[in-house]
Formats: sequence, C-alpha cells, structure tokens
Amino acid sequence: MSKGDETRARIIEQSAPLFNKQGFAGTALSDLMEATGLQKGGIYRHFASKEELAAEAFDYAWRKAIEVRAHGVDSTPNAVDRLKRMVENFVELRTGLVPGGCPLMNAAIDSDDGNTVMRERARGALRNWQTRLAAIVKRGLKDRQIRVGIEPDQLAALVISQLEGALMMSRINQSRQPLEWAKVHLTDYLETRVRAS
Repeated sequence: MSKGDETRARIIEQSAPLFNKQGFAGTALSDLMEATGLQKGGIYRHFASKEELAAEAFDYAWRKAIEVRAHGVDSTPNAVDRLKRMVENFVELRTGLVPGGCPLMNAAIDSDDGNTVMRERARGALRNWQTRLAAIVKRGLKDRQIRVGIEPDQLAALVISQLEGALMMSRINQSRQPLEWAKVHLTDYLETRVRAS
C-alpha cells in the first residue's frame, strides 16, 4: 500500500465515527480536520468531495458491522443456529463497531433528508445483509434443516426489521430491554417455526 493509500485509509477510519454519530450534514469540515489532523487541502487531496468521503466512511463502518455480526457464523453447522448466532451477535457484540451505533440505521435516517449518495449506500448495505441471511435460509432448505415453505427473503426481512426496530427503541429509551426481547422472540421463532422437525 502506498503512502497516499495509507493516508486515505486513515482519513476514512478517523472520519467514520464522526459521520456515524453526527450524520452527513452534522459533520463539518472543521470536525474532519480536527479528527484527521489534516487541513482542508490534505483531505481533498484524497477525496473529490465530502460526499465521497462520507460514502467511503459508511462503507468502512458497514464492513466493521458485518464482521461483528458474522463472527462465528460460518463455523456453525446448522442453518437455524447460524441465524440465531447472527441475532445473538447483533444484540451482544457491540464492541468492534464504529462508534455511533448501527451504520445502516444511521445512514438510513441521514439519507431520509435527501442525501441520495448515502441512500444508495444504505440500500446496498441492506441488500447485502438481506442476501447474506437469505443465503443461509436457502442452504438450510436445501439441507432440510429449515421447514419447507419458509421464504428466504421474507425471513431475512423479518429478522432485520425486528433487530433494527428493537435497536431504534433501545436507543430512544436508553435501555437494552427491546434488544433482549427481540433476541428472545427471534430465537423462539427460529426454533419453533423455522427449524425443520
């Protein structure tokens, strides 16, 4: 990696928490300069615009989130247990994330004000997560670990919406309880309605 590539990667890593906590509009160039220790020209030498940097920072934050959520999933033999592991990771493994919480939720809220670049990044991340969960379900159907008739995309959307909704409620109420309820409910649902008997 060249020195320029290293500097670019460092700018992204140091900017990601700002964008993730404060959003695009709430992150001023002065915030980015303070976080990176660079002047305006030093930042814009590596990025054509603030939008480009925000998009790269989101991608970085999302990769970190997916790494945490997928921890130990591939080594779990049964499809239902892999889904349960992803639910558990979402609820329990909060360290290792970029500060500011779930980048998907944050970007979705941020892009609601018309930031089309962030909306497309959030849409792509959501598709990626849903595809990943649906692939587990499809494999589970093929291996007869998941009940016939379960729709992979529908189940993936159900899991994501329950977790993200619970996270939103947890953040608003400053309580882990909604996340715990979601984990218990999804675990029970996966065991009783999804696992092949």
